[in-house]
Amino acid sequence: MQMLFQAEMGKQSADEVRATFWKAGDEAEPSVRGFAEDLFRVAVARREEIDALIAAHSAHWRLERMPAVDRNLLRMAVAEMLGFKETPFPIVINEALEIGRRYAAAESINFLNGVLDSIARSLIRT
Repeated sequence: MQMLFQAEMGKQSADEVRATFWKAGDEAEPSVRGFAEDLFRVAVARREEIDALIAAHSAHWRLERMPAVDRNLLRMAVAEMLGFKETPFPIVINEALEIGRRYAAAESINFLNGVLDSIARSLIRT
């Protein structure tokens, strides 16, 4: 989520984010770093599809009007749903909500949960 946030808010390319993000002294385990990189890659590569899903399932909210943290949390979670099908959707949603509790506004949690649950249900049907 932080890499997506950095890309959007800093108006940086994916390559620029990759070049600077890990220099911040993050001591992430290699497996965690690898997963974060993979998730970022999927989110960037499938951004149009991800944003379309978010827009379709967030009634009365345009992406550009959402708080940047919420928008990028949604992108991260939807990227995981699309790109890592072996992870059960309830786990993806729970992890996104835990991150949201740390970085998003308290009132965002119900919104995030509702949008992600709606997207998950639509992906199960397809």
